[in-house]
Amino acid sequence: MHTTLHLLAEAPPQMLPARSLMAFTLASHIILVPMGVALPLITLIMHGYGLRRGDATALLLARRWSAVMAVQFAIGVVTGTVLSFEFGLLWPGLMGRWGDVFGIGFGVEAWAFFLEAVLIAIYLYGWRRLPARTHFLLGLPLPATALLGAFGILAANSWMNTPRGFSLDSEGNPVDVDVWKAIFTPMFGPQYWHFVVAMLLTAGYVVAGVYAVGWLRGRRDRYHRLGFTVPFTVAAVFTPVQFVLGDAIARAVFQKQPVKFAAMEIVWDTDTHVPEYLFGRLHPDGTVTGGIKIPQLDSILAGFSPDTEVHGLTSVPAENRPTVTQATLIHWTFDIMVGIGSVLLLLVVWYAFVWWRRRRLPASPWFYRSAACAGVASVIAVECGWITTEVGRQPWIVYENMRVAEAVTGARSGSLWTMFAVVVVVYVLIFGSFLAVLLKMRTRWRLDDERSRDAGTMATPESDTPYGPRSAVAASAEDGKP
Repeated sequence: MHTTLHLLAEAPPQMLPARSLMAFTLASHIILVPMGVALPLITLIMHGYGLRRGDATALLLARRWSAVMAVQFAIGVVTGTVLSFEFGLLWPGLMGRWGDVFGIGFGVEAWAFFLEAVLIAIYLYGWRRLPARTHFLLGLPLPATALLGAFGILAANSWMNTPRGFSLDSEGNPVDVDVWKAIFTPMFGPQYWHFVVAMLLTAGYVVAGVYAVGWLRGRRDRYHRLGFTVPFTVAAVFTPVQFVLGDAIARAVFQKQPVKFAAMEIVWDTDTHVPEYLFGRLHPDGTVTGGIKIPQLDSILAGFSPDTEVHGLTSVPAENRPTVTQATLIHWTFDIMVGIGSVLLLLVVWYAFVWWRRRRLPASPWFYRSAACAGVASVIAVECGWITTEVGRQPWIVYENMRVAEAVTGARSGSLWTMFAVVVVVYVLIFGSFLAVLLKMRTRWRLDDERSRDAGTMATPESDTPYGPRSAVAASAEDGKP
């Protein structure tokens, strides 16, 4: 029997619906994560620039971004809470046996969410109500709390990839837990910094993409130029950094999770002088069809020498490695992620070259079309990165310690499929409402800008500072007066 079909036949009936539900909710939640982790920092950079330069346009952008930050945070809390419950409901074997070892990460994330909610509320409320310097200083802890939340969840995930900080008793249960070793596992550093920088890139490109679309539609005032330049520059600065971090995490996987690395690179047999395949499909007999084959490159990338030995999938029994279907999937997601990163790096080179030569933004519409696509592409890259990380660990939920089949719930598969359908409907409503709120905010802001222009009170979208008394135009608009 085909190995994949054989393993599927042996899997509990709850596996497919439980995995599908977890994959859907995680894929949905991760769309919001970049904005939750990185938008506070981008907003505060704009805020600080506005205060230092006395720039009302920059302060206006920061104030509006803070409103978006609050809305997306509320949605992120909902979707994140659903994921927390799913760990207990769908994978009771994992939490029941290993919760005492790695559960501290979820506790840290919960505290970070609480602190971030309080700080966002204070920051949002502080516009027009607090002295400018005080308000800005109260916002400074926001990026740190966002990073703390990422710290918690990445600590838990990196532990699942390289579990440490415990001993096993005679019955195979964890004892003698060392919390520090459980948090700071071999994969924690590479995963955490790779993830954080990915969030900064994605948030920067997404926000800049909004203003790139505005530029393409003819809105070329300072408001749109500044709204594009600051987040795009943040993303541009971190893009080459991400290439270095990406290489570091790939090398860490090669050393700490050789079977996952073999799946990522669809390496069948352990060997030296291993070729690199760009895309391609792995078959059960170990052959690869399609794609582009580059001789010896995989060994060179792994160990800087064609003589580097790369472990293949056949180095472990079939039941202890991803199936050929899973290997092909994560090989594609890995290549897509790297490919998107490479294209983004070319876009950054274009941006930097024009700025270096002419001290201005590029003027080509193709640059702004590319920048508008960069936000969507970076979200796709993040999704591909998580698929590579999670599917590459199969069949283990705790690498080499517990299989996914051992952790899954005993609930009836029919009930899980019903739950999946309900969650899909609820999430469609949630994300639909989120989009509707964002569009409503955009429309209201645009109308406010038009009123101010008609009143002749401003050359840029709003010269009314968000501190101190409101101008007559702004106050009338907010009070609903004509």
